[in-house]
Amino acid sequence: MLLNAVFFLLHAVLQLFSWAIIIAAILSLLIAFNILDTRNRMVWSIADFFQRVTEPVLRPVRDRMPNFGNIDISPIVVLLLIQALTILVAAIQTKLITSGLYF
Repeated sequence: MLLNAVFFLLHAVLQLFSWAIIIAAILSLLIAFNILDTRNRMVWSIADFFQRVTEPVLRPVRDRMPNFGNIDISPIVVLLLIQALTILVAAIQTKLITSGLYF
């Protein structure tokens, strides 16, 4: 029962963070093309929240990647890493179940 809760929380956090990265990328595109106006306090608050949540993970990836000009593919790389981590967590859970250590 306890491990079920732990693995559920891990999956939920990874899924929520991947959605946060997707939303932050879409917001940055909408702001860059002047579809959303950052002078609006609500738009600025939402964009600032998602930037503060995702930037600590995106910045190290962005620093290690080659410069592609104005194209930022760091969200794609982080999403792929999150997907790989999700697969790893599921494999660990399956291994614990089959070995009988899952309680």
